[in-house]
Amino acid sequence: MVQFILATAIGACLGYLLGSCNAAIIVVRLLKGEDIRNHGSHNAGLTNTLRCFGKGAAALTLIFDLTKGVIAVLLGYLFCNLLGAGLPFPDGDNIRYISFVAGIFAILGHVFPLYYGFKGGKGVLVGVSIFLVLCPLCFVSLIAVFALILWRSRYVSLASVIATACAPVFIGLYTVFLYHEPVPYALLYAGLTAIMAAIIIIKHHENIHRLRTGTENRFSFSKKKGNPTDASEKER
Repeated sequence: MVQFILATAIGACLGYLLGSCNAAIIVVRLLKGEDIRNHGSHNAGLTNTLRCFGKGAAALTLIFDLTKGVIAVLLGYLFCNLLGAGLPFPDGDNIRYISFVAGIFAILGHVFPLYYGFKGGKGVLVGVSIFLVLCPLCFVSLIAVFALILWRSRYVSLASVIATACAPVFIGLYTVFLYHEPVPYALLYAGLTAIMAAIIIIKHHENIHRLRTGTENRFSFSKKKGNPTDASEKER
């Protein structure tokens, strides 16, 4: 039990510290000498970076955020394996749980970054990145849902929320039918994924309100002309 608690704490700390390294803030500062949070929608995320500073900065942000989620999961898994801290139920030898714990705290770090006054992004990229390690098919499924909704609606926020809401269902089903793990594990993983989803969806509350009132901006892959500090650009 001591090893279990220690491994969980290490995984959580690693996830939060890595998640706090906000890619949008770092990339825009390095490339443009600006704070992304002072531009556009004021959100330190991929869409705002793309809209305000172009495809190059957005591509680096995408790679950085995906990578930090993967690293957080792998490091959490590594320390858990070294400590031999399997779940105390039902057989005590499964350590995949730590990846979900690290993922939750990586999202929290991204949303409330320690290094940037606890003002970060919305955690979508970090959230989806952990499934590159945990369940690649789930990752592909989430990207497919996101792309379909974005293609049909042109709303990044709507696509993000719907794909996020699908994540607990996908991971639960794939755990049972693809990885053939016991149902208790599937329920645990789905529950932990639901926590991640809840954080991300709650952070989209302003977008959800604008979607309901018909004031949310549609996404375009072409960069609009004008001042990047235009506060009307309210994406995720």
